[in-house]
Amino acid sequence: MTATAAVAGASGYAGGELLRLLLAHPELSIGAVAAGTKAGRTLGEVHPQLVPLADRPLVPADPDLLAGADIVFLALPHGESAAIVRQLPPHQRVVDLGADFRLGDESKWKAFYNDSYAGHWLYGMPELPGMRAQIAQSVRVANPGCYPTAVTLGIAPLLAQGLIDSRISVVAASGTSGAGRSPAENLLASEVMGSMSPYKVGGVHQHTPEIEQALSHAAAGDVVVSFTPLLAPMPRGILATSSADLAEGVTTDDLRDCLVAAYSREPFVTVLGQGRWPHTGATAGSNSVHLQAVADSRSGRAVVIAALDNLVKGAAGQALQNANLMLGLPETAGLSAVGVSP
Repeated sequence: MTATAAVAGASGYAGGELLRLLLAHPELSIGAVAAGTKAGRTLGEVHPQLVPLADRPLVPADPDLLAGADIVFLALPHGESAAIVRQLPPHQRVVDLGADFRLGDESKWKAFYNDSYAGHWLYGMPELPGMRAQIAQSVRVANPGCYPTAVTLGIAPLLAQGLIDSRISVVAASGTSGAGRSPAENLLASEVMGSMSPYKVGGVHQHTPEIEQALSHAAAGDVVVSFTPLLAPMPRGILATSSADLAEGVTTDDLRDCLVAAYSREPFVTVLGQGRWPHTGATAGSNSVHLQAVADSRSGRAVVIAALDNLVKGAAGQALQNANLMLGLPETAGLSAVGVSP
């Protein structure tokens, strides 16, 4: 018998991507699809790509409607999930795609999100050591952010093995869908196309403490991250370049061997062959992360490149991966490691 999934925030980009993936899932059916200001409209109006669901109405995010599902996905703006969660039964399985429950440090939440602190859930990145079993036993999982997923999967194994220093520099570019669907002047096509621009520079991006939290756990010590995000003229995708000082004598082979050892059995993480570099087009539409690492012997720095689709592995795909584990389903169900480039 199939399980039922409800989606709140179904009118957004991540919510729409989640519905696309659920349509192809062999063991999950779609229950309530909820939205805020777009409640009352049909999915065909909001997401014309979802042809099989075109006539389904978007309903208000009523906790009683959501609670009828076996699992609830919350694809809401940051700060909006907690109010709904408080009205759901304590046994209700929930995956939150927002940031509400990602941070374990209340002071950092208040500093970066300027909102009341809702608490901390298990951080659902299955590829990190020991996380898969914990996710399978959880009823509440905080889905990681898109930038943190790209950076953490590329850097965490190297920190855990002591191959690099704990002060990390990250420059990462994201497609415009990472900013959500709300209209904004800086996201107009005339502003974005043919241009690339930094934003939230100087350690103020809200994903900074999340990246530091995940990497500090991997390193078993404090990690400091300098994070510079860039807005790229593309609808989806993330390309993250992370660098750190190399430990004495570490070579490119050492870095690559570490990543290969960490991910050789992972269905959604690929360490590319030497000399091949990740690019966002190769991961578009997939739940994949492509990685490459090199030791810059001249500067004594490790350079790690990661590419992923911010709406799939960076949001909806990873959420479905977590849900599969929570429901005892095959982890890869409804997900593909194959991109759609070009």
